[in-house]
Amino acid sequence: MNAQTLMIQGTTSDAGKSMLVTALCRWLARQSVRVAPFKPQNMALNSVVTTDGGEIARAQAVQAMAAGLAPHTDMNPVLLKPTSDKNAQIIIHGHAIANMDACNFHDYKSKALGAVLDSHTRLCGQYDKIIAEGAGSPAEINLRAHDIANMGFAEAVDCPVVLIADIDRGGVFAHLAGTLALLSESEQARIRGFVINRFRGDLALLQPGLDWLEQYTGKPVIGVMPYLHGLHLEAEDALPPAATRETDGITRFSVIVPLLPRISNHTDFDPLRLHAQVHLQFIGPDRPIPPADLIILPGSKNVRADLAWLRQNGWETAIRRHLRFGGKLIGICGGFQMLGRSIHDPSGLEGETGSSTGLCLFDMQTELLPHKQLRNVQGTLAFDDAAVTGYEIHAGSTDFHTTYPPLVRLPEGCDGAVSDDGSILGTYLHGIFESPQACRALLSWAGLNGADAAADYRTVCEASIDRLADCVDQHLNTAFLCRLLNLQQTRS
Repeated sequence: MNAQTLMIQGTTSDAGKSMLVTALCRWLARQSVRVAPFKPQNMALNSVVTTDGGEIARAQAVQAMAAGLAPHTDMNPVLLKPTSDKNAQIIIHGHAIANMDACNFHDYKSKALGAVLDSHTRLCGQYDKIIAEGAGSPAEINLRAHDIANMGFAEAVDCPVVLIADIDRGGVFAHLAGTLALLSESEQARIRGFVINRFRGDLALLQPGLDWLEQYTGKPVIGVMPYLHGLHLEAEDALPPAATRETDGITRFSVIVPLLPRISNHTDFDPLRLHAQVHLQFIGPDRPIPPADLIILPGSKNVRADLAWLRQNGWETAIRRHLRFGGKLIGICGGFQMLGRSIHDPSGLEGETGSSTGLCLFDMQTELLPHKQLRNVQGTLAFDDAAVTGYEIHAGSTDFHTTYPPLVRLPEGCDGAVSDDGSILGTYLHGIFESPQACRALLSWAGLNGADAAADYRTVCEASIDRLADCVDQHLNTAFLCRLLNLQQTRS
């Protein structure tokens, strides 16, 4: 069996696959092992721009950080970005090739497998070890045919698999034993052991269950990862749980974000979620729109449909009232496009062909074009000179009919706009809050008096990754992992 690649599969979505791959990449990198992350197929609306000018899921970029690498399109060769409940944009090797429904993509999987194997072969030629991540569960019977995301890939490259389950969901032994039972004999043999994730309590109380599981399945439990309170690891796609703070009598700066049906890159707001002076809320369709100091319209994978959702849920009225009473508004990427007079999609790139009237807060119009802008940028805020880093992922070309001051100055030009009265900002840049200086300047602009410098976001992320790697050393059978990866153990 191929000892160069180890695959982590899960009993469910959000079982901890991304977390364990991240942890193992950092654990191996600490031992000077040249390791790279790999996810054959991902479905996510959180993505980043890679060094080779494509886009991959943000989870694989975090795993690349754990391995000490810059993200590359070979780390996630197939990315699906849903535009509706039935359709998705298909991205192969970092670039969009088509929009497909589920049936058409199912037929396309044999071609997609070629892209997956090409990327895996290239990574194997550059790195000592590959830690691959599955998607969802390998026991999803309806998706087994032509699978490229789980056992289909593992069988194609002949790699061992570790199965992880989340005990915090309940039913962890049924998840593990049931998943194993639904696999073929060759797939069952490929699973070399189990990891249980998010355990809290006395391990001695869990031990009888672990003993039963090993006896029943004949597979070892490699370890039990604890529930890590306060861990910050960027979400692959689902929104993170709402942050809770101790009641300390502090009135925090209120920021609200509409939870659009096709919200993209919601990780833009992680630095605000972590900011001690900010109370950030995502407001869904079942909640009243509360008063706030700042409203931010986020990115969207279907701008016109999400704009219609905003109107149906009372946001247009709420935004105009918010501005009338002195509140501030920021639009990011698709949210920026919504601020103009019109949005045109003549080719039906995100849904039905046609045009939509925007919120008419900037005198501009946007046309969605087949060529997607993908680039990483560095610049400064035009009104403050604070350093800004960010990235663009959008298909829209925006034309202004009125000249506005730019929001960001870049070496190659300018980005975004500031309204004439200074109450509205728009930008195409994702990640604009990740720079501590820019975050502080933007919060000060929005009205947070005495805004503290935000914690360095990358430092926070690195500390969480290190914490995960420490847990591998402390809670997993590292001798077993080393044998599985054909490594000489150098750490206890």
